[in-house]
Parts: sequence; C-alpha cells; structure tokens
Amino acid sequence: MIDPRVLALIPARGGSKGLPGKNLRQLAGKPLLVWSIEQGLSAPEITRLVVSTDDAKIADVARSCGVDVPFLRPAEISGDSSPTSAAVLHALDFFAARGEEYDAILLLEPTSPLRAPNDIARAIRTLAEAWDRADSVVSVGEIHTESPFVAKSISAEGLVVPLLPPSGATRRQDLPTAYFPYGVAYLTKVSAFRESPTFYQRATLPLFIERWQNFEIDDATDFVSVEAVMYARQRGEL
Repeated sequence: MIDPRVLALIPARGGSKGLPGKNLRQLAGKPLLVWSIEQGLSAPEITRLVVSTDDAKIADVARSCGVDVPFLRPAEISGDSSPTSAAVLHALDFFAARGEEYDAILLLEPTSPLRAPNDIARAIRTLAEAWDRADSVVSVGEIHTESPFVAKSISAEGLVVPLLPPSGATRRQDLPTAYFPYGVAYLTKVSAFRESPTFYQRATLPLFIERWQNFEIDDATDFVSVEAVMYARQRGEL
C-alpha cells in the first residue's frame, strides 16, 4: 500500500442552464459549493484541495472558506459542452508547470454534497490498497427505483418499447442489481488519466454509498430533495 499524493479538485462553473447560480445557491444554510469545500478540507488524506472555476464570485466564496483558487479556468473549457476532463487536465498541467506532481486526482463534484464523513478517506484508501491492480475508484449507489431493466423508450412509431433487452426476470426484485455513478468521489491515478482522460479506467473499483446519498443536483427538484435529506439527517431520521 502506498501513500499517494492526492490533488482534490472541486469543479464549479459560473454558468448552469438546469439551475442558474446553483453553486452559490443557499442549501441548508450555506452555499452549495461550501459543503464540498468543507468536506475536502476535513480530509487529511488530501494533499492539496483547489477549486476550479471561471467565476470571480465563486472564487471569492471559495477563498473565504480557506480553500485555494490558484487560477480562473479559461472560458474555452468552461462552457456547457466542456467536459470535466478538460478542467482536470488544465489543473494538472497548471501544477506540473510549477513543479508540483501528484499521484492521484480526486474529483469532488459540488452537485453531490451528500457525503458521509469517511467517504473521501475510503476512496483514497481503496485505491491505495489496490494500487498495483486498479487505476481508479468511482462512487456508486444501488438503483432502488427506475431500474434500467424496467425503463422504456418510445419508438419511431410512437410506441412504448423496452429500453433494454428483457432480462428474463418476471418480478422486480429478481432484476439484476444496477448501480449509478453518483459524484460523491471520482478518483484516478494521474498517469492513467493522462493516458485516457476519464475516471472510468481499465480497472475501476466501486466505492459503495448509501441510499440517502443517491442524489445529484441538476435542477430545482434535485436541490429541494437534497436539502430535505440534509434536514432529515440533522433530525436523525436518515
């Protein structure tokens, strides 16, 4: 088992079509972005935590929380169609040019703030312990509703048809277990990411999360749902 140098990156663009201004929108008493910042700052396994943003207001909020914002992300990799991988490579190149090299890159998406206190440590430990046989770790939650094996599509003729070929199961509980990759933690070796800029590497291990964490904030409904979960957790109901 190695002790990897981990660069943790929180990507937070200023623009958002699904929920404008979401990264600074108040969620259970603090801006959405701040939840991920505080979670990252509380993880001693992280070597360096930075926020990658193109927005000066987001940068100011991040700095006020004590997190590093060493650059503003260029506009050409900050649009709605810009892949997250571009922001990751930009950050890696920025630090490499200054002589800072890291073994692994950890992505903490602010739209997935429902992290358990040990999730970050679990992700890093999982990869460190399997360093010789795995390249990345992705957080996944079991799909309890809307299974892809039940999901439907609409054909060119306007008919309801199965999205996937029939699984052969006749009862819902007999369907194959399916998982969705929620943004609690995406972690990969830097060397692997530079060869293939994705967190889904040739050998990707799962980081299993709990049912209450199975949310990502893409629109107002998601936002309200996550806030409700947070308040329920504070009351000890979840």
